[in-house]
Amino acid sequence: MSEVKPTILKIGGSVITDKSSELTARTEIMNRIVEEIQKANIKNLIVVHGGGSFGHPVAQKYNIRDGWKEEAQRAGFAETHHIMTVLNGLFMDALVWHNIPAVSITPSSCIITEEGRIKCFDDAILKILLKMGFLPVLYGDAVLDTKLGFTILSGDQIISYIAKKLDAQRIVIGVDVDGLYDADPKATKTAKMFKHLTLEELRKLQNLLGKNSASDVTGGMPGKITELLLAIEQGIPVTIVNATNPNRILKALRSEEVEGTIIEKGD
Repeated sequence: MSEVKPTILKIGGSVITDKSSELTARTEIMNRIVEEIQKANIKNLIVVHGGGSFGHPVAQKYNIRDGWKEEAQRAGFAETHHIMTVLNGLFMDALVWHNIPAVSITPSSCIITEEGRIKCFDDAILKILLKMGFLPVLYGDAVLDTKLGFTILSGDQIISYIAKKLDAQRIVIGVDVDGLYDADPKATKTAKMFKHLTLEELRKLQNLLGKNSASDVTGGMPGKITELLLAIEQGIPVTIVNATNPNRILKALRSEEVEGTIIEKGD
């Protein structure tokens, strides 16, 4: 491993797909985000992206998250995994076309979970790719599970796990809202955005948002907070920005002042 600690960039599925329209990729936004990654030109970057309108509808249709209950789910597991490779391929197209040496790592081929939590992650390839100057790209995926048979592994759990394992310098998360709010800003006009949160404040917010039902198969915003807590406890700061707005990912990657939410461990 090189001396520079990794930076982990998560791009939400709601950013690179149209969640209101199944299997609809936002290729223009993908290309613009990739251009910002290229301009930022930071060392030891790992990218993880979500599933949006590709992975989520299929996973819900076959109830993949809750594990293997019936024969029909076998085809559903295969379809969920395949459709995520399709979305990943579109994102990889943009990266490679911009001459970024990006290499896709398929989570289902190197990660096994136990009751939905990562139990085994063979990260040897990830580490070698980083050492050689490549940009590894992972994504939310349908994976095998020692107790459930299979399940859905969210990109949020992947970033938290990798950040802790590799002692990441920081995490940048691109979503489709301006930051972290005390309520869903799409449904509540009076929702308040937080510019800065400590670990203790995030735990309180988790309890508040936890009362709301999860919006998708990977747990929605409460699920994101649950995963982020694990990395922030280890002292890894998180910046949440609106990736649908130009240059916010660029500024966040460059550690410049940007509109969004910064979460740090605090005292």
